[in-house]
Amino acid sequence: MNRLVSFWSGLGGDPALLSRVSAVGRPGVLPSRLPVREFAGACVGVCALAAAELAARRAGGEVPAVRVDDGAVATAFVSERHLRIDGRAPENFAPLSRFWRTADGWARTHANYPHHRSRLLAALGVPKDPDAVAAVLARRSAREVEETVTAAGGLAVALRTPGEWAAHAQASAVARLPLVQRVRLDSAPAREFAAAGGDLLLPAAGLRVLDLTRVIAGPVATRTLALLGADVLRLDPPGLPELPDQHADTGFGKRSARVDLACGREVFEELLARADVVVTGYRPGALDRFGASAEALAERRPGVVVAQLSAWGATGPWAGRRGFDSLVQAATGIAHVEGGRDHPGALPAQALDHGTGYLLAAGVLRSLSEQAEEGGSRLVRVALARTAGELLAGASGSGAEEGEGEFSATPWLTERDSPLGRLRYALPPVAFAGGPRDWGRAPGVWGADAARWR
Repeated sequence: MNRLVSFWSGLGGDPALLSRVSAVGRPGVLPSRLPVREFAGACVGVCALAAAELAARRAGGEVPAVRVDDGAVATAFVSERHLRIDGRAPENFAPLSRFWRTADGWARTHANYPHHRSRLLAALGVPKDPDAVAAVLARRSAREVEETVTAAGGLAVALRTPGEWAAHAQASAVARLPLVQRVRLDSAPAREFAAAGGDLLLPAAGLRVLDLTRVIAGPVATRTLALLGADVLRLDPPGLPELPDQHADTGFGKRSARVDLACGREVFEELLARADVVVTGYRPGALDRFGASAEALAERRPGVVVAQLSAWGATGPWAGRRGFDSLVQAATGIAHVEGGRDHPGALPAQALDHGTGYLLAAGVLRSLSEQAEEGGSRLVRVALARTAGELLAGASGSGAEEGEGEFSATPWLTERDSPLGRLRYALPPVAFAGGPRDWGRAPGVWGADAARWR
């Protein structure tokens, strides 16, 4: 509960509401040398409590009881592994997304997307052959690989210890940030919510969310807002490919359209004019040329909540770099803690992605509650590297793994038909009395929906 208290305080939540939260522990959940189970439960817990708080504000009465079940949380944190599409298991990592031996240690690459793979191979001057990649990397230092591949627009980081990361300028920049940064942007009038009716408590009912995110963390946040009743419309540029299985896992409750922001500004402006929340997951500054900075969005749409996700943070020498959960684990020292210099390890889940996603959703929900009292457009900002720092701060140093016995995810898995086929998937872990237990909509074909609000 200590971490839950800390996270809720950081979100500006009323400490008295923590009494509404109860926890169900499960043996064998998310075993790790770092306190992943506690961390994951706290991320989901503050998200559920923020949802319950907003539900009570809209429906009246006391804040509903929140239940954080380790089983539901653990299952959801590896939702991409549990997904089945007509019985087929998805491929979550491509052959060139892995750790490689270097001349002085290890480097971690990410090449799930075709354009990242081609940049990696071009930077190394090798064909699409794992043996050729291994041979080249074995002759170079890990830091040289990191810089060479990054300069070519690819993705690679050197394995670092926590101490080596702490000495890095980017670590210093991120450490100065709160876990969830919240900023009031202007003095827009207080938000007026329509009363939420129906059989379910849906705190985000009637709200419109523009989803400009990709991969896992951002889509987890918007998937959660969709669960809670929001009309979530994901926009992707036509020329940027998406991994179909990844979309299937994170597309529940949403619609998906393709819009070129360079040529389709009128479409974007029409959507923004009625949006309540805009969530972005691109590198800091990448969308500014389209007028999608937080300040520009708030100027054109006063009262909007802008939620921004990045890998490395919005400031510091790595702020503009691309990044993914696996790379952040390697660079920040998590992979070293979970394994060692001789055998790098990994968390039992992509916990930075999933945890950051629930924290981002929690920040949006708390901002909406605050707007009803204080008004103002809001900025919510999170970073995978800052989340990593929070997880590392909880390390005991003993090296003992959490969890005993075996854990079955079966109670938190279900099936349904969809335009993509028969899906087996993880149920949402965000749970409060009277709230939704599943998404109202299965994922559809990526990019197939019209770019308009319901």
